[in-house]
This record gives sequence, C-alpha cells and structure tokens, in this order.
Amino acid sequence: MVERQHFSKSENFNEAQAKFPHLRAYVNRVSEKLGVPQFESQLNRDMRSLENPNIIYPVGDPIFIHLFKKDSAVYYHVIMPELSEEEKHFYDTILDRIIEIAHTAQIPQTQDELRDVLISLYNEVIKISNPPEKPNFLNSLGKKIAITEPQYHNILFHLIKNRLGYAKLEPLLRDMYIEDISCVGVGAIWIVHKIFGQIESSVVFENDIELNKFIVESSERVERPVSEAHPVVDAIMPDGSRANYIYSRKISLGGSSFTIRKFNETPISFVNLIGWNTWSAEMAAYLWLCLENGISLFVCGETASGKTTTLNAATAFIPFEHKCYTVEQTPEITLPHPVWQHLVTRESGEKTDVTMFDLLIASLRSRPDYIIVGEIRGQEANITFQAMQTGHPVISTFHAGSVHSMIQRLTGDPINIPIAFIDNLNVVLIQSAVYVKGKVERRVLSITEVIRYNDEVGKVLTKEVFQWDSVRDKHNFRGLYNSYMLEQKMAHHMGLKDPREIYDIMKRRTRIVERMVENEIFDYFQVVKILKKYRQDGESSLPFSI
Repeated sequence: MVERQHFSKSENFNEAQAKFPHLRAYVNRVSEKLGVPQFESQLNRDMRSLENPNIIYPVGDPIFIHLFKKDSAVYYHVIMPELSEEEKHFYDTILDRIIEIAHTAQIPQTQDELRDVLISLYNEVIKISNPPEKPNFLNSLGKKIAITEPQYHNILFHLIKNRLGYAKLEPLLRDMYIEDISCVGVGAIWIVHKIFGQIESSVVFENDIELNKFIVESSERVERPVSEAHPVVDAIMPDGSRANYIYSRKISLGGSSFTIRKFNETPISFVNLIGWNTWSAEMAAYLWLCLENGISLFVCGETASGKTTTLNAATAFIPFEHKCYTVEQTPEITLPHPVWQHLVTRESGEKTDVTMFDLLIASLRSRPDYIIVGEIRGQEANITFQAMQTGHPVISTFHAGSVHSMIQRLTGDPINIPIAFIDNLNVVLIQSAVYVKGKVERRVLSITEVIRYNDEVGKVLTKEVFQWDSVRDKHNFRGLYNSYMLEQKMAHHMGLKDPREIYDIMKRRTRIVERMVENEIFDYFQVVKILKKYRQDGESSLPFSI
C-alpha cells in the first residue's frame, strides 16, 4: 500500500481565521475587492455553475485554497504562511545546524518516524525567546538559535513542507479536488480541477534554477533521477501519483517541465458517476449483471477520458468472494476484495525486468476468477485474449475512440491479434471527454456487445446496446429484448428458464441503483458493502425500500 499522510482540516471559518493570522490577513485584504469569500469544508459539482465563484476551502492546516474569477476565468490561489526575510535567515541557519547534527539521530524507517526525527532535531537546535536574541558569532559555535513562538511554528511548517513534502507543490498534492498538475516550463503551474476544469494557479517557478532544482530533487526522491543523459523520466510518487519529468531547455524549449496525475486513495463509485451523468442507472445494472457473470469487458477511450475511473467503479460489481488479479505498469486500481493479488511491472531496461507479459502468465497459473489489466498496449494483448479463450474473464482499458478503431488496433501492428479471436471479448464500453453546455464532461458514449466473428464476411459482428444522446445528454438502452449477452450468456449462466426474465432482473437492479443515487450513497466502500449484502441476503438487506 502507498504511504499517505493525512492532515487535519479546519471546519469553521471564524475559528480558522482566529487560529491562522495569515488566513485572516488574506481574507481582510481580498474582501475589499471581491467581498467576503464563502468558506466550504467540502466542494460539490453544483459549484461549477457559479458565475462568480468566491470560495475558500482547506486542504490541510495551515493551507487553504481560494477560488475566484480573475480576467473572466476561475483562478486558483494558494493561501499559506510565508517566511519573512528574518525568518528566511533563521530557516537557513537552522537547516545548516540540523544537517550538522543529523548523524546523531536514529535512522527512521517510516515517513512518520522521519517527521518525528526532523522535529526532534529542530527542537535540539532552537530555543523560544520573546523577543528573540539577535544572531551572533556564538550561534555558529553551537549555541541554540533563539526565535519567537510564532516564528517557531512558521519555520517548522516550511521545514516539513520543503524537506518531507514537495515544497511549492505541497498544497496541490494535498488537494483532493485536483486531478492533474502541469508545469510546461518557467512560469505558473496549471491544474485540472475536478469541479472547475483546467485553471491557472498562483504557484509559480520564477526561473530555470528554481525549476531544475525542484525537478532534480523530486525525481531523486522517487529513485528515478533526471539528468542530461536521461532527461525524460516516468515515476510513481510515494502516494501513488504518476509523474513525468522532462529536464532541460535542450529538449523542452520553455524550460524543464513535468506532469503529475494525482492518485485517488478512495475510488470514485459508480453511484458518483451516475450522479454526474457519466453513466446511467440502467448502464450500472447492465454492467452489474455482466461482471457478476464472468463477462470480459474493455473500457476504451482517449487519454484523460476517465477510463481508469470507470474501470475502478465497475470492479465493485465483481462478487466479493472472487479471487482477483490486477496487472499494471502504474498502480491505479483499487479493489475491495479480500483475495486480491496486486501485481506491478518492474521495467528499467535491465535483464531483471518483469513485464506485463510475465505477470499475465504468472496470474494465469494462479486460477483467478477475474484478471484486471490496467492498460493493454502491446504483446500482453495476446496473453489477455488467450486468457479469455481458456475461460478467464478479463477487464482492461484500451486506447481507442470506437469499437471499429479498437478492432483495427488489436488486429494491426504491433499487437496482431487474429481477427477471429476478437469475439472472445464480450463487451466494449466507449468513454470520452465531451462538451455539455459549454463545459467539459466525461460521458460513456456507448456500450457494445461483441457477438461473433463471421467467416463469410471476415468481420466481427457487434451490437450497440447503449448509446449516448448528445442533444438530450441522456443514455438510451437499445438492447431491451434484443441483447445477445443478456439473453444468451447471462440468462443461461443464471439458469433462467425464460431468457427474457433477465430484463426484469435488470429493471429491478436499475431501481436499486436509482435508490442509491436518491439516498446519496456515494462512498465507494459503502456502495461495495451494500452490493455484498445484497448478494448474500437479497433485497431484505438493502438500507432502503425499492
């Protein structure tokens, strides 16, 4: 599991201003121009309709975020304590002294222990004095450095932020509402906010020296250091986020750059996706039946279309008692199942590499009920389709904007799956980022059933059972009394005498999903718990009536 630090967050605006003078001073200053900001401990998607947002929210004390309109666009401003010139001098002196005595400390084994050691060393080299004593020659001879109590807390905050956190990026990495962080060179950082989309932030790299130093230190911390010899590096950060670093102006003309795709510790539930209209309740019921009955599914779409989010949400439908294996290059999948083997590749160009191909072969030997592949890109596709042929259901993501292009990519170079093997895959979901009422939204465009390969025409026969209506922003179920998978696969697997009974079951499950949305049961693990109890005890276990 990844190690992630949790921060306390203020819930009351007045109490927060009383506790943090920097917040109070900022609010007083901006209120004259924008009015008093609205404090929110949590954000919701309804806020994206605000014409003039003026919102402050906490991301971990003492850091707060202010979202407001600037030059006709939403702007992301970080509010946190700053060091005065005197405090900067103290900071440098204290850090030098800590480095001098660091060898006397016990070697920490965890992030929490490292934090404790740093605080202990900090306390060893300072003393609180009101007013502070002026720095003098004795300071360099081992005398404790005298600072005031407010200076003590401010310097300690920056010490932990810079040495254990990610310096300027610490507020952004704490913010649960950020999906992506992008630096395209010297200048402002841009973010993709879950509520307000792509917006500019107040976090700025002033020059090449500052930016290069950050990238070198950050890449070294994840043991994938950049250099002139290796200027492009992919890495996984301690919290599971994915980072890509590009070093030096020789290949990045605007200056060194990086992108961080944030890791979500708790997956987004399918109930969330229905509330956002990414899915429909009928889609959820259909996928519920599919994954409960061992159907193989590909989630396809372009980059940043939400494929992994949909895959994670859908895994809640896999029966809880099933044995699941996940195979990934970057760990992004989270399963609630007790028997979950989480496999990750080791690829560095050495002979000791462990590839997706290797891990898929290993997973087949373990007789899993479900194999989940983070993303299929190359030769691992051959093993994936062999797994389907031998009766192992597979779920994966794949870069393709349509079923037709998916088949073209799978059967063409460099993957080269024989077209006759494609019908081992049962269902294809296509997802995309689209414009709805002028805003970028993620929508499932279609769900298509793969019926069979037709020798006579040399094509794969498919049937679209769900289609997104872009005009009404609505998903239409076109497979009623006409679904091959529901009638020929799932009804048979469930032992139904009349295959069309499956539609009544789907309708009932659609209502269960709708009631989850109505009751605002959005938490992923709460949703999983309801599904688990329903599978064991039926409708009597539901926390609501249907």
